[in-house]
Amino acid sequence: MSELDGTLLRRLRDRDERAFTELVEAHRDRVYNITFRMLGNKTEAEDVAQEVFITVFKTIETFRGDSKFSTWLYRVTVNHTKNRIKYLARRKDRDRDEFDEMSPGANSATNGAPVRARQPDRALEGAQMEVLLQEAIASLDDDHRTVVVLRDIEDLSIEEICAITDLPDGTVKSRLHRARLALRKKLQRHV
Repeated sequence: MSELDGTLLRRLRDRDERAFTELVEAHRDRVYNITFRMLGNKTEAEDVAQEVFITVFKTIETFRGDSKFSTWLYRVTVNHTKNRIKYLARRKDRDRDEFDEMSPGANSATNGAPVRARQPDRALEGAQMEVLLQEAIASLDDDHRTVVVLRDIEDLSIEEICAITDLPDGTVKSRLHRARLALRKKLQRHV
């Protein structure tokens, strides 16, 4: 852990609100992207992301430092998101938002920079494919959705995913393989 991270953690443990603001600024996009990709609903993703940061602030003393802070934060994020998915499933309130082109992470391949399409038909095709991809991800079961979001969208390593999900290497790899096969099958119909 870098000295900056150690200082930030000490300040968070001392309940420094500025440290909390720094934490949110440093990690909000990634936390939001994980929640949005897993939930498929902008409003729910924003709510869960807020809950994640509040939980982290309240329980920062439980972070032992056995792993990277980001690993712990993403584990909290995944757990909160899974809990929200279960809650919404019980309430049968899982209607999906169409992918909002203005939402953070919509242009994650370009780090949020606007994409200028030279040909409008290609831009439309790309936007439609993004909606199809989001719907396909949303249709995966929770376990498969988690690993595909963490690996293929958030670009985390298998080792980091193992630490976040508390699953063995082989289980993560097999779930990722099955999730990718399911996504390929769902998307082939549209290509």
